[in-house]
Amino acid sequence: MNYDTFIDQVAQRTKMPSERAVTMTRATLETLAERLTGGEVLDLAAQLPKPLQVVVKPSPSSESADRFGAAEFVARVSQRAGVDEPVARDAVRAVFTTLREAITGGEFDDVVTQLPRDYREMVEPAMAPGATLRRS
Repeated sequence: MNYDTFIDQVAQRTKMPSERAVTMTRATLETLAERLTGGEVLDLAAQLPKPLQVVVKPSPSSESADRFGAAEFVARVSQRAGVDEPVARDAVRAVFTTLREAITGGEFDDVVTQLPRDYREMVEPAMAPGATLRRS
């Protein structure tokens, strides 16, 4: 999936303008990169469109994952994007669903296995049957 399609999918799912979808996608992926181990971040980045690879590049200090739950994940996305937490939560779901479409199923599963159970509410919509279908 190319960058424009990724952003368009997030925009459609969130019913946000493209500019806001870019902000929400970047905030979600930056936060996800903090939550994953360095090796997994590299694997994920390798499958993303180039403009998004920069967002998830691990830093030298990111070999180990920063352990935080789903509520903290949403709070960090909210703060990064400058939106309320309910808006951030909906955007995170949209980005996860789009991510599921953009990368191989095995890589998505590898990402999901690094997340604790309290992330299910955000991740399961991406794994549900029909999740790859566009909403109109």
